[in-house]
Amino acid sequence: MSPAEPENVDVIREHNRRAWDSLVARGQRFTTPAKDEDVSAASETVAGDRWLDGGLVGRRLLCLAAGGGRQSAFYAAAGALVTVVDVSPAMIALDRQVAAERGLNIRAVCASMDDLSAFVPSEFDAVIQPVSSCYLPDVTRIYREVSRVLAPGGIYISQHKQPTSMQAEIHPTTRGYEVTTPYDHRGPLPPVVGSPHREAGTLEFLHCWQDLVGGLCRAGFVIEDLLEPKHGDPTAAIGSFAHRSCFIPPYVRIKARRVATRDDSSPRGGQLWTPD
Repeated sequence: MSPAEPENVDVIREHNRRAWDSLVARGQRFTTPAKDEDVSAASETVAGDRWLDGGLVGRRLLCLAAGGGRQSAFYAAAGALVTVVDVSPAMIALDRQVAAERGLNIRAVCASMDDLSAFVPSEFDAVIQPVSSCYLPDVTRIYREVSRVLAPGGIYISQHKQPTSMQAEIHPTTRGYEVTTPYDHRGPLPPVVGSPHREAGTLEFLHCWQDLVGGLCRAGFVIEDLLEPKHGDPTAAIGSFAHRSCFIPPYVRIKARRVATRDDSSPRGGQLWTPD
């Protein structure tokens, strides 16, 4: 699929499903299940996440587009009631494997992050989404689905690839890391090979700030915090992930709270109007 072709969401989902299945088969960096020591250390880290006010024990948590046998294990070990969703059957199989090996109670569902029809409204108390929205063209559609399945007052923590990182070249020239892709680029980004910033073989999409941040607000969320995780190292080799990150922040992490609307059955419903 080239950038000039129209966006067919079903085609995009299927392409990326097969791409991630292939990455699992090749043991790509994000498809390695958590080891015992990883689970032990990470469960303490996520349990202490200040954004997850109220703790994790007994909390109904959705790990969205987070297959691979890592995220679900970390949060389940910390005491959450975990459901993990991923479009890739191979990634979901890793979650089931880790759950069985470690005796963790994890519900694993194969589904696209923009179609959560398998779940009822307000089914979850919190949603955690690692970097994944870039694999679909419409991030606002993802937000609407999350808003539907998240209970009023629930926390949505999502991480995304920053627009500028998607626009800029992977390797520097004498002028640095040049921005060569227009901000309003439509359709899949040009394919890459050997990039530490993108996943070869997948279809990825650039999302502008008005959709990443404004889209959250329009979907019924209030943004409570925003961080740019630090990955830069000025001593790193030129052209490496850490060196590029000194000039172009790769990710943004957003904490948002689902507010009650007139459509909610909650007694607080109707206090805030949000546009369609």
